[in-house]
Amino acid sequence: MIFRSTLALSCFLAVSAAQPALAVVGGVDSRDALGARASTVRIETSRGELCSGAVIAPEIVLTAAHCLMGGGSISIVSLDTRFRARRQMVAAVLPHPSFVPGTTPRTQPGTDLALLRLAQPLPEDIEPLTLGSGLWQGETITMAGYGLSAENNKRTARRLRETQLVNAGNYTTQNTVKVAVDVENRGEQPGAGACRGDSGGPVLRGGARSRDLVGIVSWSSGPLKTQTKRICGGFTAITPISDYRSWIAEGTARLRGLGSEAPPEQAAEPRAAFSWWFSR
Repeated sequence: MIFRSTLALSCFLAVSAAQPALAVVGGVDSRDALGARASTVRIETSRGELCSGAVIAPEIVLTAAHCLMGGGSISIVSLDTRFRARRQMVAAVLPHPSFVPGTTPRTQPGTDLALLRLAQPLPEDIEPLTLGSGLWQGETITMAGYGLSAENNKRTARRLRETQLVNAGNYTTQNTVKVAVDVENRGEQPGAGACRGDSGGPVLRGGARSRDLVGIVSWSSGPLKTQTKRICGGFTAITPISDYRSWIAEGTARLRGLGSEAPPEQAAEPRAAFSWWFSR
């Protein structure tokens, strides 16, 4: 068992300040042009909101649905092989049909996934990920994102970072997610994990050069043992890809069928509670 007690974990998460995973704390800057750079994008809205995303086709990005509830126009930023930023606009948004606007990611009864179709295909140096199979407990995974590397410093966001984590198994509230923890600290003490800005980022089987997408980051929570209130560096909640392969394939085909002049399909209008979900 990775955790001392499943009950202890459940009780902690029930009362902790679990938040949408907005950058990677305890991780490292991505420097490999053939690594996370080739498949991970930054998602920004005209209202200043930030998330991450996984490229699954030249014009399709998979992300967390809660990232898109603030309204406004949406763009994505990819990095070229020299890590210079390039911006492109999003033409259409397709959230999972079970997603319920107005709920926090941890209390979400539906599926925290959404597909984005870009107005133009991504540059050829971007390599789409393939949809992987299920995750097993104890497996090593890699997550990447553009979120904060220091929980209380917004200036540390918008740099691509990555880290390796261990899948600790399922965690169920209103829905079921996978929970990953720092390889050494196992969620007991502060360690590596998602933070503000990492929501929607890819979770890969194995190392950062893997193209096997097994999950999308949804939310994060602080460690079990901490004297200060934290929402990062403890537990990283992941929406598993294997459960939604059919919807992803069907949604991708649907979005590809839209003409380039088609008006955007916007997600349902959110309630005001969504305003605090994103770093500003």
